Amino acid sequence: MSAEGPTSSTELPPPRRPKVIKTNQQQVLLYVVLTLLLSLATVWAGRALLHNSETLIFAVGAPNSDEALFATKLANVLKTNASRFRVKIVNSPDNAKAVAQFDRRQADLVVLRTDAKVPARARTLAILDHDLVLLLGPGNKKIKSLAELKKKKVAVLAENDASLAFVRNLLDIPDGPDAARIQMAPQGATLDKLFAPANGFNAVIAVVHASKAIRDKAYEQVAKRGGFTLNAIDEAKALARKFPGISDETLTAGTLSASPEIPDDDLDTIGLEWLLVAQSKMSATTAGDIARIVYENKSALGLDNGFATHIEPASVEKDAYVMAHQGAADYINDDTKSFMDKYSDMMYLGAAALSVIGSIFAAIYAKITRIAPEKASELSTAILDIGERIEHAHSLDQLECLQDELESILRGAVIGLRDGTISTDGLDTFKLGYEFVRDEIGMRRDYLKRHASEIESAARESAPPPHDDSNVVVVKTAQSA
Repeated sequence: MSAEGPTSSTELPPPRRPKVIKTNQQQVLLYVVLTLLLSLATVWAGRALLHNSETLIFAVGAPNSDEALFATKLANVLKTNASRFRVKIVNSPDNAKAVAQFDRRQADLVVLRTDAKVPARARTLAILDHDLVLLLGPGNKKIKSLAELKKKKVAVLAENDASLAFVRNLLDIPDGPDAARIQMAPQGATLDKLFAPANGFNAVIAVVHASKAIRDKAYEQVAKRGGFTLNAIDEAKALARKFPGISDETLTAGTLSASPEIPDDDLDTIGLEWLLVAQSKMSATTAGDIARIVYENKSALGLDNGFATHIEPASVEKDAYVMAHQGAADYINDDTKSFMDKYSDMMYLGAAALSVIGSIFAAIYAKITRIAPEKASELSTAILDIGERIEHAHSLDQLECLQDELESILRGAVIGLRDGTISTDGLDTFKLGYEFVRDEIGMRRDYLKRHASEIESAARESAPPPHDDSNVVVVKTAQSA
């Protein structure tokens, strides 16, 4: 064997294996963190969409007023029911100033009585209570009409001065000397004291919550002593037409007292409504949800004094004094949309958006966490390198080493194609190169087998002759004397 060619299998270059593509562990960790963050963001966005907290400003009068106590109860109900709504209560000196604040769009909710100046943007969510106007005369004295009270001294039994202005307007008494005859009853005054000769009142007009009047036993106690007579207001319907905020009411027999029965028969009178109103700009969904919560929690919203213990749905008639909010009307008429009706379009858009975002995120992940797969055509270089070394293989052992290296490349390519670390780009070139080199190895193997004896002879001839001592002549040289 010549000194120029390889003499053993160990002299062949080491086999060239396909590159092993590994994922960076730090990049994997980064991907996991990003995935968690994306999941949390998606969950948060979903919760924000479906359960987003909304703060509603509730304008009320003094802290101990009925509307302020109702607002507190409503805030507690919303909190107890884990509603998405939160109520911020803002107090004013009286209810009139609270309504004015609402009119300036500084509040979302307010409670008003229908004799007040109703803001144009007010829309009713619910009827909280009714105020009854009771026309009371001393002893057995009958009062035929409101008109005969214009020249008489009348006490107004009510909780605030707004009722005094209402009665004066009802009796059509302008500001002046005559108006002084219509006086606000002192706080804590009873019917007995008001009808006492010392006070000299010819009549008492009580403006009271219907729910409170039914519970008040004072009327029954005074009635047993024959202290007053409850009179009908026969012009109730005419007054209701004249004053849009007034409603005609009917007191059923025994409303104020069961024994003696007062009234002893159904009796006509007038009344006012207490309305929970919202801004017209409030969304229908919000208004409908608030109305639903109010209607479904009537027992929890009623006050101990009886206010708001008989909550009624808002009037959805077009001629209502204060129109119902569209959201409340939809709930009352059972026209509220289902969850899918409300959010189906948004869900489809959201799904499409998430699909696009997911594709972008997957592309980013592939970019930052994985090395691009090696093309199959790039392995052809290693195969051709083996082909170039075939002619230098002068033994079957050397040829087998090349064969093993070729099979190792093929095995690595198959595994890489399965794992995705090698792409199919240039696969035909790889196959062609592999088949070409494989056939070359086969032909080289046949050649080495056929010329094995010639190679051995050539090897012996090229070897130096063995050293032979048989022809060595020993010459002795005579040593001269």
